[in-house]
Amino acid sequence: MTRSLTRDVFEGDDRQYSPTRLDGWLEMVNGPDRLQPPMLTRKQMAAMSRQDLLRYNDIRHVWHANIGPIKTPQLLELHDDLYEIVGSNRQDGDKAKPAALVDAYPGIGKSTAVREFGRDFHREQIKVRGETTPEGHRRVPVIYIALTGNTQIRGLNAAICRFYRLPTNGDADTLAERAVDAVLSLRTSIFIIDDIHFLASANSNSARLVNQLKFLSNTFPVTLIYVGVGVQDRGILHEGRSAIEALHAQFGRRTTALTLRPFQVEDEPGRVEFRKVLLTIEKKLVLADKYPGMLADDLADHLLAHSSGHFASLMALINRGCYRAIRTGRERLDVELMSKIKNDAAAEEERLELVAAIEAGLLTAKPQRRGARKSA
Repeated sequence: MTRSLTRDVFEGDDRQYSPTRLDGWLEMVNGPDRLQPPMLTRKQMAAMSRQDLLRYNDIRHVWHANIGPIKTPQLLELHDDLYEIVGSNRQDGDKAKPAALVDAYPGIGKSTAVREFGRDFHREQIKVRGETTPEGHRRVPVIYIALTGNTQIRGLNAAICRFYRLPTNGDADTLAERAVDAVLSLRTSIFIIDDIHFLASANSNSARLVNQLKFLSNTFPVTLIYVGVGVQDRGILHEGRSAIEALHAQFGRRTTALTLRPFQVEDEPGRVEFRKVLLTIEKKLVLADKYPGMLADDLADHLLAHSSGHFASLMALINRGCYRAIRTGRERLDVELMSKIKNDAAAEEERLELVAAIEAGLLTAKPQRRGARKSA
């Protein structure tokens, strides 16, 4: 450990890349898994030089900021559904492949879960089929793009070309031709399109949105995985009798709606599930004074209230808590320290109501203990 920390040049383990570019996506897919830093005691840290201690803490900060993805039941369920859709989409190029729409609340972790699926699928395809195509091109099974506000067809095609490092000049049709050539040459089979709710903006009518999504499925011989917020609420999957509703129905027949649910602790199975997740996260924390049950027993209600059961908010809260625990020398998480952590605005907005319910005994994240259940 000492040898690795005393190098003349220390860059830590920060990995700066964009998965919306081919180089960044490949770095995410092929990058080595992070190794959990060693768990040092306070005595061992006290014996370190000032420089080595700073470097050890830096490694811990990066580790805590990148814990996961945690294989929650919600994530595993979503991955099973996606594998079923993608694995059965072996239609020839003249047939449109059914798509998937992952539509869930913000902060649930849906983008992270879908990117993790894309990474696993990419690695699997490379292992099965090899890194290069029969024509000698690099094999790129998956691409990932994220849309911005009011994206139109040309902007969407440009984003696809930009991922492949292709020129982005020309009209929408020219860009589409370049993108299709890349898809065929590099044997791409999945498009992950994040923030799909930005396509044509929320202010445009849903018929235009459906037309743009239909264009994608008709143009590219891939499985489209859309990720967004409130997309179904715009009615694009509903059937009806009007011409517009008929168009929606056609899109709905080609698209399977999936979601990622937040943690629910209203019943015992939900509380047990939440506890298991906290125990998994707890094992990954590198704090000198960590102890069994630090999260799952002593902080369960606090973490639920301050994250509102949303996974992204939960992980941000724990990450910031670990940063403060290391920076202040506390080396553990407790209610006093965690009460000083500011979380995202949405979680803070719901916090007071959840805290009130917990203090009134109307809600808890803690499962009943076995002894209590037996005596009951």
